[in-house]
Amino acid sequence: MFYTRTETFIKDLLLSVNIKKPADLGIYTMAEALQISVHPWEFGSEAVSRDGKYIIFLNEQKNERVQWQEFTHEVAHIMWHVGRQELLPPSFVELQEWQANYFSCHLCIPTFMLEKITIKLTPHNLMELFNVEYSFAYKRMEMLENKRANI
Repeated sequence: MFYTRTETFIKDLLLSVNIKKPADLGIYTMAEALQISVHPWEFGSEAVSRDGKYIIFLNEQKNERVQWQEFTHEVAHIMWHVGRQELLPPSFVELQEWQANYFSCHLCIPTFMLEKITIKLTPHNLMELFNVEYSFAYKRMEMLENKRANI
C-alpha cells in the first residue's frame, strides 16, 4: 500500500521507539519514548515547550480514550508546529488544527498496524483494539476506505 508522508513519518517514528503493535500504544509509553512530560489538569488539553522540554497537559475529567486522542493531537503540535497559536492568524490556526487532527487519527490507529490486522475491520473493532472512541474509529475507517478507493 502507498503511504502518505504522515503515515511514513508515524511508522518511522513508532518503529524507532520500538512501538510495533496496538498494545504498545499508550500515553505514558509514548510520552516516555518521546521524552514528553504529561500532567493532568482541569482545563483543556494543550502542549507547551520550554527550554527544549515538552509538556502535554491533559484534561483529567476526560475518559482514557479521549485523553489518548487528545494526547496524540498535542504530539502533532509538538512534532510539526512552532509558536503560539494565539499569535497566529485564524486561518493558520485552522490549518494547524486540521493537521493535528489528521496526525492524531494516524498516530492513534497507524496504517502499518492496520495492515497486519486479520480480523474484520469495523469501527467497533478498531475502537477496542486501539483504545479510541467509536466516532474516532469510524472516522479512521472512512479515511482508510477512501484511501483504498483512490488507489
